[in-house]
Amino acid sequence: MSATTSIKEIKPPATNVGVIGWLRQHLFNGVFSSIATLLIFAFLIKVVPQFIQWAFIDSVWYTSGQECHAAEGACWSVITRNIRFNIFGYYPYHEQWRPLVAMILLIGMLVYSRDWNRWNRKLGYAWFIGLFVMGLLMKGGLFGLIAVESTKWSGLPLTLLLSFFGILASYPLGVVLALGRQSTMPVIKSLSVVYIEMIRGVPLITMLFMSSVMFPLFLPEGVTIDKVLRAQAAIILFTAAYIAEVVRGGLQAMDRGQYEAAESLGLNYFQMMRLIILPQALKIVIPPTVGILISAFKDTSLVVIIALYDILNTTKSILTEPEWTGFSTEAYIFIAMVYYLCCFSMSQYSRRIEKQLEYKNTSPQSNS
Repeated sequence: MSATTSIKEIKPPATNVGVIGWLRQHLFNGVFSSIATLLIFAFLIKVVPQFIQWAFIDSVWYTSGQECHAAEGACWSVITRNIRFNIFGYYPYHEQWRPLVAMILLIGMLVYSRDWNRWNRKLGYAWFIGLFVMGLLMKGGLFGLIAVESTKWSGLPLTLLLSFFGILASYPLGVVLALGRQSTMPVIKSLSVVYIEMIRGVPLITMLFMSSVMFPLFLPEGVTIDKVLRAQAAIILFTAAYIAEVVRGGLQAMDRGQYEAAESLGLNYFQMMRLIILPQALKIVIPPTVGILISAFKDTSLVVIIALYDILNTTKSILTEPEWTGFSTEAYIFIAMVYYLCCFSMSQYSRRIEKQLEYKNTSPQSNS
């Protein structure tokens, strides 16, 4: 055989490539993996058809509670017939367009702001005006809008309000607390440590009780603070303590050479933290930070203990009516989907930020 004779390319076995290769690698990679895969498939074959039959084929979608009790499938009417109360709660019926517009405005601005290239001073002014308009729509009292007490704010608008402002305010406060705990000044460090450990040592329910029951006792006679504002403050203070510990982990993960390099450039403490240390430390702790923020979003359901009704508790109120008793499965599936969509969106946005930061650090322009 001559040296110029072409050698036929040797292909991998058919069982290692394509669909068969993927199944073998991910589902049937060993005895235990194969047994687990078969058991899961058997479970799905038994459960999924029954669920489809119950949820879609035999279900009813817009009937009365009496007709739902006679149906064999799911009663989605518990959602469709009570959707306005489920979403807006005790907000005045004829004014519910106001929280709807406020939610659309908030979601629209969040979607628009997800691109970092749009972050500038004009966007900051737009957010300031947008938050003012949202507050005006919810509260009223100006421009011919009927004033609505915050005790009637409930449902999904209250959930978004508490979670959005809780996340927005607790993150910078947590960063400040983390820097305070790393400080070399004994007073600032001691105060930060005491605050963080004290807050992390009690559940959020305790904080909400303190804000609703105990805190008003320390106010002068005749002075009151809005209940929603007190609950918001409790959520912010509670979440900030956990964020502080996560950020502290990021600060401790930084190499000492980064600090020395910043000092060699003549940067002071604030310039060093703002330009060198914090951008890197906060990037490291994005996944655990998002986990805490997602937990804070779900923890807003605890405000029911101080007589505030978020979307979960407006659903519970519907289920207490005799007409809709017994349909909690359908109602909680709907609530689970709402929470899932919100939490999944937050998770996907954090992954997008991580990819953008990774691309920015590995791009040729950043290395040049």
